[in-house]
Amino acid sequence: MVQMVLESPSRQRQAEHFCQSILPDVSRTFALSIRFLPGHLGRAVLTAYLICRIADTLEDDPGSSAERKICLLDRFMECFDDSTAANAFPGVAGSVSGDAAHVRLVHNTDLVFTMFRLLPGPTQQIVRRWVDEMVRGMQKFVGLYPQGIRIQTLSEYGDYCYYVAGTVGHLLTDLWHEHSANVGKSEYEHLLKKCEAFGEALQTVNILKDIAWDVEHENAIYIPEQSLMTYGSSQKTLLSPARVEQNRAALDSLIELARSDLDDALEYLLLIPRLAVPIRLFCILPLLFAHATLRELENSTAMLQSGGSVKISRDEVRSLILAGCVSVLSNRGVRRLVTRVRRGPFVLGTPH
Repeated sequence: MVQMVLESPSRQRQAEHFCQSILPDVSRTFALSIRFLPGHLGRAVLTAYLICRIADTLEDDPGSSAERKICLLDRFMECFDDSTAANAFPGVAGSVSGDAAHVRLVHNTDLVFTMFRLLPGPTQQIVRRWVDEMVRGMQKFVGLYPQGIRIQTLSEYGDYCYYVAGTVGHLLTDLWHEHSANVGKSEYEHLLKKCEAFGEALQTVNILKDIAWDVEHENAIYIPEQSLMTYGSSQKTLLSPARVEQNRAALDSLIELARSDLDDALEYLLLIPRLAVPIRLFCILPLLFAHATLRELENSTAMLQSGGSVKISRDEVRSLILAGCVSVLSNRGVRRLVTRVRRGPFVLGTPH
């Protein structure tokens, strides 16, 4: 059972201010989407996201040994049940390395768990259940690859994506059911069939666009060695200019997986009742951004070059936000918009 703690009003305000202010620094995309979620649901998703981001930062820390990462993740899970452990965690985590905003988030884990303890009891249970599943999977892969994650097969890649992203699809779907009167038992059961694909599609697109970053900054390679070897390359030559053609060919299986998962993610969105407008709005933006990014990835090698990445333009981001909000209540309109985005850059005011 989660330890019950009476938080002072000033502590509550401090925690909420921190969580709201740190969000754009750790994920601009997520910050755009979450503003659509009201009240308890918005606070639940915000808190859950930040908790998952802390776990991810601990897993990715290039300066920690595998043993330390596994130990820190165990200590992190204790924060759910013990406010004393949560308040002490920033000191326990110590000199975590990585992106500055993510490190700052870890050093304020106590404030994030203050927010967690303010959530309704059933909501706390949902978040804890799926974060526990995520963390156990992270520990499994950290233990398998103590010198840095090196995914070997497409099957293993699928397992990894389930733990770090499929679990998020479940977590969100459980929160929709818990907090929205429009997501009843029948709707919830249908959403469960597609929820893992929703999370995993976004994860695969992020992995593909950030290949070079993951290699150079996090000592992690998620492109399966087996796929690279099939085309005459390897993880050791993933960023080699002499192997760009072979490495690009090896990505086809992951691009196809992302495309298939994005198809299921679209169906997930369309299964959300139209009356659940905030949830639809929350889901449509990352889905549109992912479709646009995958379109660019299909014809790019930038992510295979040192320091390279693939991004869509700010004009397209702004256009997709507007078009997504306009189309979100029409399943036909959403399908048309996705089809249009797949064809080429979508910028309002330019010829289609």
